[in-house]
Amino acid sequence: MPPRLSALDASFLYLEQPTTPMHVGAVSIFRRPRGGGFDYDRLVELVEQRIALVPRYRQKVRYVPGNLARPVWIDDPEFDVAYHVRRSGLPKPGSDEQLTELVARLMSRPLDHTRPLWEMYLVEGLARGRAAVITKTHQAMVDGISAIDIGQVILDVSTEVRVRPEELWMPRPEPSPAELVLGAVAEAVSRPGEIVENARVAAGDAMATVGKVAGAAGKLFSIAWTASMGAPGSPLNVDISTQRRFAVARTQLEAYRRVRAAHGCTVNDVVLSVVSGALRSWLLSRGEPVTPSSTVRAMVPLSVRGEADVPSSATSGSLGNRVSSFLVDLPVGEPSPVVRLHQVSHAMREHTSNGQSVGADTLVRIGGFAPPTLHALGARAASGFSKRLFNLVVTNVPGPQFPLYAAGARMLEMFPVVPLAKGQALAIGLTSYDGGVYYGFNGDRDAMPDLDVLAGMVDESLDELLSTVPS
Repeated sequence: MPPRLSALDASFLYLEQPTTPMHVGAVSIFRRPRGGGFDYDRLVELVEQRIALVPRYRQKVRYVPGNLARPVWIDDPEFDVAYHVRRSGLPKPGSDEQLTELVARLMSRPLDHTRPLWEMYLVEGLARGRAAVITKTHQAMVDGISAIDIGQVILDVSTEVRVRPEELWMPRPEPSPAELVLGAVAEAVSRPGEIVENARVAAGDAMATVGKVAGAAGKLFSIAWTASMGAPGSPLNVDISTQRRFAVARTQLEAYRRVRAAHGCTVNDVVLSVVSGALRSWLLSRGEPVTPSSTVRAMVPLSVRGEADVPSSATSGSLGNRVSSFLVDLPVGEPSPVVRLHQVSHAMREHTSNGQSVGADTLVRIGGFAPPTLHALGARAASGFSKRLFNLVVTNVPGPQFPLYAAGARMLEMFPVVPLAKGQALAIGLTSYDGGVYYGFNGDRDAMPDLDVLAGMVDESLDELLSTVPS
């Protein structure tokens, strides 16, 4: 029988709604090499060469009649790489604003469930000789073990493209409905509770499913004590629409390191403090009531791999799915940037003192470009919790501090696009890469008309913290 989706993966398919498409995205900006060579045909060729590294990307979901068992992954006999790798263009000279508007529109559209659940877009026409690659991958696809993000496998550590030997791919025969039913019946005989579990998943009982999976995985989710209380009221928790806005912010990693060294905390503490300051300024700009005790609760997924989990070979590609989620109350009511930082640092130290959260050096040694996959795993972790527990998701994934290339084109920046959960108007993802820290703000189009204002306040919040560092 074809491989069956896990209970968690299947829940992402069953729970997908028009207002909450379950795909994770990324926007990578490249500088085209002199003399060309990085165009649509070259990108398609590169994907064709590397797709054998991620076999799941040539498979589609096939449902079992009557939901007698979870769906299965089957080879797509009509797989067409040109359908998934697409081309778009901006009127020259394309601006960042035009690019973010295009990203918002692409991310608003759900993926086609009759085909492999991913898309990639080459966006041409950006100013200053740049091009962008936008990826969309369904959360059911990316588990960090059998599948990683497609945007990760096209990258190389030098301008020299890794050459892989050609492999002849022959799709396996598609099972008939009768074969799927027989397979489901055989599973039911060996595991009588399977049918009941499948019915619960299909009916949308995601919390039961996530709880079961979390227990089996050995406490995949580590919920902080704050979960016992509901999240504070916030304009970030509203009924959302089918449309999105997207905005970005660019900062320098050295600034976070300076603040970290001066105040004896972690870079992640500084990041969350910067987000707190930006949210505070944004709330005040809206005229929202902000008191000294005001907080915004963030779900912060972190990788919790141990040293023994790091693959011995840099070509392993397996990142594992050990992602722990912490609930952190961001002190948006505190006017002092130093006090905000200390409060965030104390809260994170309480959460991670018994965990195994991973630093950037370990993630880089894992091999490949981990951020797209780890943002996807973070989104998966956050999707299992009720909107009543937190106001927004903040995923922070450290990346390699050296340049990466696709078909000879140097990647300049990479912005994550973290999906929105039901009742969540904002998700923030950020990745450090080659000396920069890049924020991606994904917001509901109706609830967040001033998303670009919030993104612009990141620099102001970071400058506040830098002003407390001795020259």
